[in-house]
Amino acid sequence: MTAVIYARYSSDSQREESIDGQLRECMAFAERQGISVIDTYIDRALSAKTDNRPQFQKMIKDSSKKKFDVIIVWKLDRFARNRYDSARYKNALKKNDVKVISATENISAGSEGILLESVLEGMAEYYSAELAEKVTRGLTENALKCKFNGGTVPIGYVINKEQMFEIDPLKAPWVLEAFKLYDKGKTIKEIVTLLNAKGLTTSLGTKISINIVTAMLKNRRYIGEYKFQEIIHENGIPQIVPKDLFNKVQDQLQKNKKAAARHKAEDDYLLTTKLFCGKCGVYMTGESGTGRNGTVHRYYKCNNAKYKHSCDKKTVKKEWIEDIVVRYTKEILLQDDVIEDIANIVLRVANTENTSIILLKQQLSETERAIVNLMNAIEQGIITTTTKQRMIELETTKEELELKIIKEELKRPPLTKEGLIFWLQRFRSLDTTKKEHKQRLIDSFVNAVYVYDDKLVLTFNYNEANTTVTLNEVNGSIIECSGAPRKKGHPFG
Repeated sequence: MTAVIYARYSSDSQREESIDGQLRECMAFAERQGISVIDTYIDRALSAKTDNRPQFQKMIKDSSKKKFDVIIVWKLDRFARNRYDSARYKNALKKNDVKVISATENISAGSEGILLESVLEGMAEYYSAELAEKVTRGLTENALKCKFNGGTVPIGYVINKEQMFEIDPLKAPWVLEAFKLYDKGKTIKEIVTLLNAKGLTTSLGTKISINIVTAMLKNRRYIGEYKFQEIIHENGIPQIVPKDLFNKVQDQLQKNKKAAARHKAEDDYLLTTKLFCGKCGVYMTGESGTGRNGTVHRYYKCNNAKYKHSCDKKTVKKEWIEDIVVRYTKEILLQDDVIEDIANIVLRVANTENTSIILLKQQLSETERAIVNLMNAIEQGIITTTTKQRMIELETTKEELELKIIKEELKRPPLTKEGLIFWLQRFRSLDTTKKEHKQRLIDSFVNAVYVYDDKLVLTFNYNEANTTVTLNEVNGSIIECSGAPRKKGHPFG
């Protein structure tokens, strides 16, 4: 088996040593498992909340070349903290016969392992969200005082020691001149040429471009408006451009706006990679179409029906199927007894002794035995330079193994039954009218959904639920809820 290692750290609070540590532990894991590592992909100072990571994208692309079988990560949150991205890219890797393996989290390949992985990734996402909330609170405090909250400083302003906006006496007049020129009929291209000729640069020292001038002419900060999310202060920062001039420029921009190319409307299809045709078993993927009256209709369609015309399964409306899955998932899986069962399952899997620790303890036992044998030899008078050197090596090895065992034990997820129940109960407070809350519920619990002409079959990562919902309850479809299927050839079987 061949593998590549993916490592990343997300902020300046972490250092290059973080990457070195991840690589070292992933390499040790590969060696213990007899896996050959052929390459590494490393993203530095990039968050896993998004997929905008160059080396990550290159790794996904390279997986299609069939040169490696697995991707080893230090922990699952190194791969992704966004559950949608995690499911999306793991599905892409699955098509290329590539799996993602955590070097430090003991996760089995069965349905219980899937549930544990969902919990670990979900907890990482919650941690990330909570961290973002803390950061947002700090930024909100700054916003209430009209302080600079980061980002690129607009041309014409500088930030003082108190993090407040001040007018740049050298550049601000040229900002005002740009507004006046556009109001008099000059084109953005002509204004760009003039500003560059005068040596004007951005706060980062780069040349002026069409995009920069376009953004400048639309920036409401120049009329003194400070805005952060929902917080707006009309006169929060020094004004550079009079409001009447700014408004005239906005009108002119609107008149000169060219018709933009029409792009196909995109929408998040929450059941992507989880919805299957009940007739032929292949994926059902998102589709959209526009009616004669301009209304956009969104639905899921069987891939065999779409591409090969070998299946006669009809499409299903996106909102209808997603709402049913979310509603019954929440009702069935978030009952007190079910939550307790799920917590027990996750704990049982998580508390299975780490194979790394087993191997390290075996090595430690062998080393201690070798030390005892060497001490016996010394007591019998067998003392040489080689004996002394060997004792030093064994003592050093023992210390290193003990340290590694401690680190392995500390790396285990600090899961308790009470903590897991508390985390699972938080799903009850999800607002299922919000897209991101629906996605979280589906990603954490739903394994697969089969759509037939007369019923739906929901399968969960929790495999002890078994409920049938009548025809009338779902407006014409039967919902059967059971454990993960074990059909031959089924992707979750």
